[in-house]
Amino acid sequence: MDRNEFIRKADEKLKLVRTEYGYNQEKMADILGLSKKTLVQIEKGRSSLGWSGAVVLCTIFERSEVLAAAFGGETTDIIMALAFKDTEPDYPKTMGGKIWWNTLEDTGKYKIQQNIISRHYRLLDQNDRRICASFELQTIKTKLENMR
Repeated sequence: MDRNEFIRKADEKLKLVRTEYGYNQEKMADILGLSKKTLVQIEKGRSSLGWSGAVVLCTIFERSEVLAAAFGGETTDIIMALAFKDTEPDYPKTMGGKIWWNTLEDTGKYKIQQNIISRHYRLLDQNDRRICASFELQTIKTKLENMR
């Protein structure tokens, strides 16, 4: 997944998220910092949220079941992986990947997991704290090797 695909999915799910939360177009536009006209254009597929708008949608509505199903759980780490391609932010503790993740490697001290929907990877420590996330498996494996 790249930023464009992330944005496209957010655009496609905007109306469903609005419906899920029971907001009318005017209220949703206000929440997202858009004009109602722009929101209508996005919902009709004539315009786009763009990167910052997609991040705003996924951050404000982080508990949305619609977004969880579309992106494979929490969108936070997808956003972080896309935003910080070549750097390493300090990630919060995770729930260990019990639902949306396949464990590819488990050393006992570290786990490499892949999200079943977005297909991005992450490296977790023994306390399920995210060390890094990337769409490149080799990036994760290199980080793991450097930590050993």
